[in-house]
Amino acid sequence: MRAFALVGALVAGVGLAGPAGTAAAAEESAVKPAVVGATPAVAWGTCSSDTLAGVPADQVKFYSCARYRVPIDHDNASLGTIDIALLKRAARTPDKRVGSLFLNPGGPGGSGLRMPLSGPAIFRPQVLDRFDLVGFDPRGVGESNPLRCFTTQEDADEVFGAQIAVPLSRAEISGTLAGYRDYGRFCKNNAGSLLNHMSTKDVVRDLDQLRAAVGDQKLTYVGFSYGTLIGSTYTSMFPKQSRAIVIDGNVDPALRTSDGVQYDRERAQGFEIALDAFLKRCDQVGAKCAFSDGNPRAKFDELRTYLRRQPITIPGGGTVDINRFTGGVSSALYSPAAFAGLAEDLQALYTAIHPAAQAQTLQAKPLKALTPGKQGLADLNPDSPYTGDDSYFAVNCSDKPFRIRQEQVPGIAAQWERESPTFGRYQAFADTAGCPVWPAKHPDVYRGPWRAKTDVPVIVVGNYYDPATQYKFAQRMAAELGNTRLLSVDAFGHCILGDALGVDQAVADYLTDLEVPANGQVFQPNVQPFETAAAAQG
Repeated sequence: MRAFALVGALVAGVGLAGPAGTAAAAEESAVKPAVVGATPAVAWGTCSSDTLAGVPADQVKFYSCARYRVPIDHDNASLGTIDIALLKRAARTPDKRVGSLFLNPGGPGGSGLRMPLSGPAIFRPQVLDRFDLVGFDPRGVGESNPLRCFTTQEDADEVFGAQIAVPLSRAEISGTLAGYRDYGRFCKNNAGSLLNHMSTKDVVRDLDQLRAAVGDQKLTYVGFSYGTLIGSTYTSMFPKQSRAIVIDGNVDPALRTSDGVQYDRERAQGFEIALDAFLKRCDQVGAKCAFSDGNPRAKFDELRTYLRRQPITIPGGGTVDINRFTGGVSSALYSPAAFAGLAEDLQALYTAIHPAAQAQTLQAKPLKALTPGKQGLADLNPDSPYTGDDSYFAVNCSDKPFRIRQEQVPGIAAQWERESPTFGRYQAFADTAGCPVWPAKHPDVYRGPWRAKTDVPVIVVGNYYDPATQYKFAQRMAAELGNTRLLSVDAFGHCILGDALGVDQAVADYLTDLEVPANGQVFQPNVQPFETAAAAQG
């Protein structure tokens, strides 16, 4: 359901000012747009077959695509323009159409272009009936002039290959920090003027132009994860242009834009809370969880301690080191559907280091959740073009201030590891290590005030055991914006829309009819971890 969300994993990839797109996109951009007030209207046209891959033939008629030109710097036209890629899924009952519903999946760096294709998995039918769903790649992302720090894939592989997720030895630590310095140098040399204009404030100003360009007086918006910062920034900058705003999997906007170090420290704590809840639930469900035999918490801690010293080899599953282990557990916590597979993998690792305690021989089989990251191809041609983008760091290192020197990171990592044993070091050697040497100069960032003087309350949705954006962040978001309704969900995983019927219906009524739900409600997910949908309904 929520596979569209990029939920805070380090996305190695994405860069600046490539061609505006395909020949079809170029033809579309040549269409003379109509004008909505002082804002040129979006000129919708056909979508490429790649963009609509997987759409049933009888549904293609609902979709159209466009590119919309915005300034690189909204305050300085001399820097030129970039094009924002858009995709629209038309309302199924046009005579009852409310307007456009803009979507963002998070990241930052998540491509939102194809999100309307996932509409039936996210929203109740009344939303699909009455709204044009509009997906877009934010500036510097995907099809919207991707911000690129590299010109060749080989350079990117070399730089990213030096960055170790959980560096332990002095050599690993120094090599990882040097890898981030190299990353910054490549970005300074190759990313161009867009590098200094990748803040969430820049994205929000684009979004307000897009709102006007589709003919809406006010914005209707649903944002997930980092997309909640877009939504909260919009309501704070443009409160009277905000019609209905739903934000799911919330950041703490005040902390994120004032103290990046403390924000990332609390992110690590959020992953620890989610991990502890996973292990407790595993213990509670017994045989439904493959890792439940014994004490799951103690077994997990033993595995982590073992892997800090040496890797574990699984017959048929390859070798798991502390980096693959930590990244795999982190990723699995995003989705409760992955919990059963994660438990099986953890038990396989535990069995591998306790073979004498097992009555049967360990069977060779691939791991389900602790899969290795994507590997570069060894036989790439030299100087193969780099096709990723680097928007993740470009946005985060603009928005999140890190008032530290990079040489302080090893000490910070050691401190965080003491309070967050599994994820503290992992989190410290991400943004906290990379942003102090990021080359963007004086980005234009919105840092408050956050009071949402909107006509209708903002809907804030938070899961109790969300790993990437802990529940406390949702509580803070609701308090900081002020004019809100907090919908809490007794659920695991990152974001929940599409997976909790009560929330989905409340959100549908709010979006379509501005029916504001009662504050303080606690909802249940459709399916609990280690259960199937059939079991949950029975």
